[in-house]
Amino acid sequence: MDKYLVLIMFLQVALTSGIMILMGRRRFAAARNREFHLNAFRTMDLAGANEKVITASRNFDNLLQMPVLFFAGVLAVLQQQQADVVFVLLAGVYVALRVLHSLVHVTSNQVRMRFNLFLLSCVVLWAFWLRLVVVMW
Repeated sequence: MDKYLVLIMFLQVALTSGIMILMGRRRFAAARNREFHLNAFRTMDLAGANEKVITASRNFDNLLQMPVLFFAGVLAVLQQQQADVVFVLLAGVYVALRVLHSLVHVTSNQVRMRFNLFLLSCVVLWAFWLRLVVVMW
């Protein structure tokens, strides 16, 4: 089961990396088209940037927040040698929800859909951690 958890963590890393690349491409394209100046990144004042630049930037920020708890939880499961089918399923569902959340965020940006996906991913992450505490207790 360990290798599946590591693979799922890798998928989360790949998602974050993909969004980082998308963010960079959108930023450079906007700067090249003179939609805003690169100096805006000194203070991260993206007020003059187009929506595509802002959504990719915000999504990248999102992927550096809650997923930290995911990585910590998976590493704890691996370190304690508690990996099983339930942890793998919870981890897989969490990452799948994060992928969907990112896709919505950087495309249609439908707020209600995005929020629901975020909330569901949080519930799955809380379930992962609750189960970890119960198993370890």
